[in-house]
Amino acid sequence: MKIFLAQQNYHIGNFESNTQKIILAIEEAKKQQGDIIVFSELSVCGYPPRDFLEFDDFIRKCYASIDEIKEHADSIAVIVGAPDRNTVKEGKDLFNAAYFLYNKEVTGIAHKTLLPTYDIFDEYRYFEPAYEWNVIEFKGKKIALTVCEDIWNLGHNPLYRICPMDELTKQQPDLMINISASPFDYTHDEERKATIKSNVTKYKIPMFYCNGVGSQTEVVFDGASLVYDKHANLCGQLPMFEECVQGFTLQDDGTIACPVVESAEYIPEKQLTPVGLEEELNISQVHDAIVMGIKDYFTKMGFTKAIIGSSGGIDSAVTIALACSALGAANVRSVLMPSQYSTGHSVDDAVQLSVNLGNPYDLLPIKNIYDAFLTELKPIFKDLPFSIAEENIQSRSRGNLLMAIANKFGYILLNTSNKSELATGYGTLYGDMAGGLGVLGDCYKLQVYALAKYINRQKMIIPENIIDKAPSAELSPGQKDSDSLPEYDVLDKLLYQYIERRLGPKEIKAQGFDAALVDRVLRMVNINEYKRNQFCPIIRISPKAFGVGRRVPIVGKYLS
Repeated sequence: MKIFLAQQNYHIGNFESNTQKIILAIEEAKKQQGDIIVFSELSVCGYPPRDFLEFDDFIRKCYASIDEIKEHADSIAVIVGAPDRNTVKEGKDLFNAAYFLYNKEVTGIAHKTLLPTYDIFDEYRYFEPAYEWNVIEFKGKKIALTVCEDIWNLGHNPLYRICPMDELTKQQPDLMINISASPFDYTHDEERKATIKSNVTKYKIPMFYCNGVGSQTEVVFDGASLVYDKHANLCGQLPMFEECVQGFTLQDDGTIACPVVESAEYIPEKQLTPVGLEEELNISQVHDAIVMGIKDYFTKMGFTKAIIGSSGGIDSAVTIALACSALGAANVRSVLMPSQYSTGHSVDDAVQLSVNLGNPYDLLPIKNIYDAFLTELKPIFKDLPFSIAEENIQSRSRGNLLMAIANKFGYILLNTSNKSELATGYGTLYGDMAGGLGVLGDCYKLQVYALAKYINRQKMIIPENIIDKAPSAELSPGQKDSDSLPEYDVLDKLLYQYIERRLGPKEIKAQGFDAALVDRVLRMVNINEYKRNQFCPIIRISPKAFGVGRRVPIVGKYLS
């Protein structure tokens, strides 16, 4: 039996485009004598559709797409993901479903049982869990068809009370097919392989796993679809961050007719959980995820050009370099906006960066604008000493200039704030926190440096001085980030323990962090939730990103 995996990049709610993409892949698989072609979770409408699922018109369009697709399921079986209405009055109105199409008919439907409602997922908001489990028979094979989370309820601490494969295995299936929308984070690649391998080891039948690819605003899907034979050997892995359609021949004895990629005995050399900082990252994956996040955001929104404030610092330099990779250098406009507190080398470094990248740049000093603000505010400010108010006027002046140019010429402003800054509130609302998309908002400062080194891996793109110099906002004379924040090599590790690992102050202090510092940093994180709540969407690369995946109260008292 020849089974194709179609790892595709869908556009949420773009039914015409998604349907045509699916049909083209079906026709290609037919040419190669495929028996089954498998698409990813909610492929018809795109994942995650969120509250679009509450619109009857949206669901009608899903059904219309299924009707169109099934006309091409004649000589080949097609597995696609789409919502399915619940005909039982009790419970939610929809199921998250995998449709099995053959002979131009819907010959089987598998409903998702395990509905993730944590981190970025909120599926129980919309869907009813499955209440029956049946294999699908096709060409003499019994197929256990499941949807994404349905295969993740293994291990020492199961999240759910039921395991769909335990139910399906009672009917003696010959193979497992799982359709997924499993998002990327820098710990997830090996974790995903381990989960699928555990299923194969437990049930002793092969697994065909089809994952989606592409970015949906904050959430990046990396693809990396997998095929395991019944002995738990990895026999196929589709590329990460790329669309791909590939066929695999399943033999009657449960093996796959292709060379083994990783044997069942393979154990990853390094787990990515201890600290999650620059030394633990697969930095090439993080780089590619962010580039895809930028590219898909612009493509799917119909935008073409980005604008970025270029300070001569590490964050703006990395953001500009990533944007040039995603959009092309000609479509990324850098704006240098020095004040009287900016150093000459910062301007020189910013210019050199754009020269190296070949992207257009402008020089717009803000001294006159800043002085005009101070003149108008003098009757109110009187002779009060210089403070954060004057610092923030500079940042907001820059934000105004960037947004003015963006509005005038149709650019989208990319934000350069990193996760360390967002965590501690080290940023100015409506100033350097302005933007349409947060490129580095899920990267700690140390991870930004790791990205810079990766960008420079073949030749010098980011000037060495940008990487080597002490970080500074340059909003006051001689200012350094370390004047307001702990050193990043301490701060980032502390933040990781609180944000990613959700450890409390007692546990973090027990790791050797200074007790007063722990209390201070955790308080900074919690009292600045109001700032993050107003921030733009952030490209997610970690297991716990700010935004839709981290929901804490703005006015909470905990640790503040």
